[in-house]
Amino acid sequence: MTDVQNQPDLRGIKIKRTGVTKVHLPFLISDGGKVQPVAAQIRFTVALADNLRGTHMSRLVELLTDWTTQPVAIPDVEKILLDALDKLSTDFAAISIAFKYFTEKLSPVSSKVSLSAVDCEFLGELERGGRMTFTLGLSVPFTSLCPCSKEISDFGAHNQRSLCRVKLTFKDLGGVSIDKFVRLIEAQGSAEIFPLLKREDEKFVTEAAYQNPKFVEDILRDVVTALRRVEGLAAFAVECENFESIHNHNAFAAHEEIL
Repeated sequence: MTDVQNQPDLRGIKIKRTGVTKVHLPFLISDGGKVQPVAAQIRFTVALADNLRGTHMSRLVELLTDWTTQPVAIPDVEKILLDALDKLSTDFAAISIAFKYFTEKLSPVSSKVSLSAVDCEFLGELERGGRMTFTLGLSVPFTSLCPCSKEISDFGAHNQRSLCRVKLTFKDLGGVSIDKFVRLIEAQGSAEIFPLLKREDEKFVTEAAYQNPKFVEDILRDVVTALRRVEGLAAFAVECENFESIHNHNAFAAHEEIL
């Protein structure tokens, strides 16, 4: 059969990224020795030489399918990219693997076990002969309580769910843990969020938030301070958003650094 996509192209344009998006596959994510099955949404692209008409997109899907049967830890992302460089005869490959990751939460008083979902993304890029650039993306929820509201009110203070989105780029992938960064980030809010709370837990969390009021800027600065202490980080970008309970808008703050 005629291989149309392998025909020559005379327009002289090298394509930096071409491939497949919104590929949905079951993956086994390994973090700190614990393996968790996830439903992953994947974007997988490679560079295409200026003299070729199209890339072999079926090979990308085949490669991904082969990886569904084995645990994938963060360092394995480089192996996936090396497979792509080899099997598609290209000099650049990039991948995004997005999924819900579940962390185990223990209710603060009743010690009830529950699972909290965090949006997670593995982002990897690799040039032939180079080192992989890896970024971990996380969206971590927590509670925030307004210091101004607490100060001016005779009763209570407005509080709400908040979300911290981070993108973390690493110098060294040794010991990088999803769970570790989720714990680090959620600790910077006024209080943690728990999927399962009994009455005694709800009292504890409500009072804990009241005793730890924070503006969105406070939370952002606390996250930045915590990330600066992490060994092996090369750069980070942070966004914090409070889904305000007494306004019809959200409060937002963002910051990024190269370390």
